[in-house]
Amino acid sequence: MTPTTRRRYVLPLPGGRTLELGRRTLVMGILNVTPDSFSDGGRFDDVPRAVDAALAMVAAGADIIDVGGESTRPGAPAVDEATERARVEPVVKALAAQVSVPVSVDTTKAGVARAAVEAGASMLNDISGLRRDTALARVAAETGAALVLMHMRGVPADMYRYAQYDDVVADVAAELAWSVAQAVEAGVPRESLVIDPGLGFAKQAAQSWAVLGGLTRPCLRDLDLPILLGASRKSFLQEAIGEHAPGERDAASLAAATVAALSGAHIVRVHDVGGSVQAVRVADMISAVAETGPR
Repeated sequence: MTPTTRRRYVLPLPGGRTLELGRRTLVMGILNVTPDSFSDGGRFDDVPRAVDAALAMVAAGADIIDVGGESTRPGAPAVDEATERARVEPVVKALAAQVSVPVSVDTTKAGVARAAVEAGASMLNDISGLRRDTALARVAAETGAALVLMHMRGVPADMYRYAQYDDVVADVAAELAWSVAQAVEAGVPRESLVIDPGLGFAKQAAQSWAVLGGLTRPCLRDLDLPILLGASRKSFLQEAIGEHAPGERDAASLAAATVAALSGAHIVRVHDVGGSVQAVRVADMISAVAETGPR
């Protein structure tokens, strides 16, 4: 494939920090502090183990750590705010004191988001794209936290009911534009936003493949925002590789991350940080050579 020229952005963070996007592909390490996540549920559901896992990711090259306190696997039950906050807040507080990279929190709840930022998080990752709690945008606006808006329909327990599209890439782009408009209306600066097309969320396998293969389409690029992509260990990969347990999908995940990087994605969200860093560095080198010619 022909590498896509990646636009550059500077993402403001609380405390006057910034994150440069576009010079190279950034790697966001997934840290699930839940008992039931599809890939690693229960592995890091106490603070010391979670911190050790995050430190290992940073040592392996992670640029961002994304902490999640509610499973978003298909069919996952909802978690109340108090439970999610109790899982996330102490981990974020401990990480903010020990890592230099930004800490992100994967939540759809404004109350959890505010507590996380007060504990030291600098990014909010909303898989609902503000469709579940629009007040989360006000938290971002008031705290200066960066805000990732992902595309999804419904909730994890019923999202596949809504996997019907006329043109999945165009429809995803249009619905992300709605999320962006909601955030801006709430006072979030546009330069603080990142979009995520939501592979696997309210999308059947063929639709996720269409989105991954359609990252360069004008309908997405015309939103003129940094793109985050998460393909890591997701079930749609099995359409290409056959049936494998989540932990056995890392090679396929690396291939998807490479394609995303070559297609202009700014951030890849992954479980295997070390492998992903190597994969996207190769993609970045290919893109650099394609843009400037051999050294």
